[in-house]
Amino acid sequence: MNWDWVGVAPFFIFAIVFLFLPSLSIFYRSFQANDGGFTFDNIIALFTVRDIINAYKTSLQISLITAVGGAVFGFLLAYAVVLGGLPRGIRTFMSTFSGVASNFAGVPLAFAFIATMGNAGLVTRWIEGIFNISTRELGFSIYNMWGLSIVYMYFQFPLMVLIMAPALDGLRREWREAAENLGGNTYHYWRYVAFPILMPSLLGTMILLFGNAFGAYATAYAFSGSFINLVTILIGAQIQGDVLYNPGLGNALALGMIFIMGLSMAGYVWMQRRAARWMR
Repeated sequence: MNWDWVGVAPFFIFAIVFLFLPSLSIFYRSFQANDGGFTFDNIIALFTVRDIINAYKTSLQISLITAVGGAVFGFLLAYAVVLGGLPRGIRTFMSTFSGVASNFAGVPLAFAFIATMGNAGLVTRWIEGIFNISTRELGFSIYNMWGLSIVYMYFQFPLMVLIMAPALDGLRREWREAAENLGGNTYHYWRYVAFPILMPSLLGTMILLFGNAFGAYATAYAFSGSFINLVTILIGAQIQGDVLYNPGLGNALALGMIFIMGLSMAGYVWMQRRAARWMR
């Protein structure tokens, strides 16, 4: 008997029970009407109902904004931590902070931003008291797409740091020395050597950040309720709501998310394979 596969058996069991079977269930129920009959109306609604189209549009916009923003700020912070010559204590602190912050989401994160930057938040009241202005009259509010993007950025850029730090550590000193021996300067090294090597990791991590934001639910719901039209919130309203209860449509919405997330993960795996060539 071959025991080589025993170690990975729990992974396959987990994938089948919590990924494959639920995906099949979502696919099957996407074609169910409220009376249990077969229908294409739920799938057609994904492309015809304006609220659903706007929900996907808003979710994609927030995901793209936070993926690009998290990638930029996260890369700069990772560069400062790995190659910036920071003291070891600061590097350890930033690595620990990134590990904690990347997993700090959901209700606690939403409450933290509401208590800090909400209409009655600490920072909001502080600004109004010092400058004698009303943030409401200025139209300032974090309960919109840009405010939610700021909240998402809190756990997006630390994740970028955790993933990009090993990639930056993988840049060998010999490559810079070779570039300098050929007459290149710092710009030439980063333009023609470092960035081409790091680009698959950068793009792959951006795709991962996109999927991370696109599938977020607890943070968005606790932060804004139903004020921001997101796919995840719309799914919750269709499956658990009293007014908009339509499980078939909720499963169809989830099926659309699975398709988009599948494309994101396929792109991430492809980019990581390209990046792995330089990490050997």
